[in-house]
Amino acid sequence: MRPARPKKRGIAGIVSTYGWRVYAVPILVALTVLVLIKVTGPGPDNSPDQTAADASTAQGGTPSTPQATEEPPTPVNDAKVPTAELPKGGPYAQSGSATWRVLPGTTKRVGTGGRLYTYSVEVENGIDPAMYGDDSDFSKLVDQTLADPRGWTGTGDVSVQRVDPNVTRPDIRISLSTPNTVHRADYCGYSIHYESSCWRSSKGRVMINLARWVRGAIAFNGDMLTYHQYALNHEIGHAFGNHHVGCQKDGGLAPVMMQQTFGVANDYVAKLNQVDPTNRDAVPSDHKVCKPNAWPKPQVN
Repeated sequence: MRPARPKKRGIAGIVSTYGWRVYAVPILVALTVLVLIKVTGPGPDNSPDQTAADASTAQGGTPSTPQATEEPPTPVNDAKVPTAELPKGGPYAQSGSATWRVLPGTTKRVGTGGRLYTYSVEVENGIDPAMYGDDSDFSKLVDQTLADPRGWTGTGDVSVQRVDPNVTRPDIRISLSTPNTVHRADYCGYSIHYESSCWRSSKGRVMINLARWVRGAIAFNGDMLTYHQYALNHEIGHAFGNHHVGCQKDGGLAPVMMQQTFGVANDYVAKLNQVDPTNRDAVPSDHKVCKPNAWPKPQVN
């Protein structure tokens, strides 16, 4: 009888005892881990931006750039949120010639009371009409806004009529203008460093800022028609002698003479106004927040 072989120790002993199974176990463990990661790993990012990108990629395209309307609505009731910033959007000309071409067209008198104000519709030379639709669209919206019973003529205090400047010198020249022209000291100035429009009484011009006409304002959350109507009514309201005011009723509609281009929260707008001596006391810091509104008389049907 041969003496028993001494048992191998360490790894050699394990291999001698279990054979091929020693190598199979680590492989099985690795496969198990991979399966668990696949099953229990993190799910897809459900944010709007990521969902849009995933959908585009799944269809064989490249991830699309989210549009401004895809972003979550910006809170407008927080004084720390910079609602005066220009939203993302289409291109616009930064500079023009600071001369304007008159768009053709006239209207009948609209309104029955108060003083008659005549107006023309003009666009600064150097602006591509494709940036704002076209001349006809701009003219039509101006005329419709001024004739709307919710507008200034509905107050009974004023009447308006569009005239041909070659025949009659207008009281108000409603002028779509580039930001750099608007910023000039002899037009609107730029004391509050956010894009805005204005009424320049010495020149008889309502300066409608092209950047805002193309991009709108954060408080309006992408509603461009309402913003356009607001911008026209607000600046023409200045031509009619009205001044800036703040939100009157918390949660109510903002007065058309509130600086809604900057926001609808009194605290935020009041803070911006501190750098403008002409508006420093126009809006109180009283925590009131309104909803956007384009009209002097919004309750009229």
